[in-house]
Amino acid sequence: MGIYTDRVLPRILNASCGSNRLDPLRRQVCANLAGEVIEIGFGSGFNIPIYPGGVTGVAAVEPSDLSWKLAGKRLRATDVPVLRSGLDGQSLPFADDRFDAALSTWTLCTIPDITAALGELRRVLKPGGTLHFLEHGLAPDEEVRRWQRRLEPVQKRITGGCHLTRPIVELLTTAGFTIKELDVFYEKDTTRFSGADSLGIAQSP
Repeated sequence: MGIYTDRVLPRILNASCGSNRLDPLRRQVCANLAGEVIEIGFGSGFNIPIYPGGVTGVAAVEPSDLSWKLAGKRLRATDVPVLRSGLDGQSLPFADDRFDAALSTWTLCTIPDITAALGELRRVLKPGGTLHFLEHGLAPDEEVRRWQRRLEPVQKRITGGCHLTRPIVELLTTAGFTIKELDVFYEKDTTRFSGADSLGIAQSP
């Protein structure tokens, strides 16, 4: 799994997450980002061209060296200062109240200790700071949830620990965030069990 995780999976994710059909969703979740932003699960940087003009800097948290390398062209093309600033969303190397906003796109499904990661995001966000999130997770319909539960063990094995059944909104509110905006929907042109998305903004206390 070491070679697969380090050398193969980042290329698969680079291809699948780079689909043009995802751009409208990325634009929607990145809208109104401003100031100093922490992006967890930075991947190969597909959000870079979409950062709004109000973003003054991005701290990119990304464990994969290959994903960071694959982001090179996008990093060189942007005027926004982007610095690889951490490897683990469960333990962020920043002081309290450091960032104006946070960004997470299709990331919370994979972090092993999601409670720790959300606690860390709350800690490094300024009071009233916002987490802009676009995540897939537990579907709103029980028929789809049954398939998610059946397929999750396979999904986790082939996609680096990605869960299909995480209740994203519940996890955020339990962590102390207040949901300010929310849209729950199924992505077009993909399977319902893997494309049950939550897109919104959560505010830190």
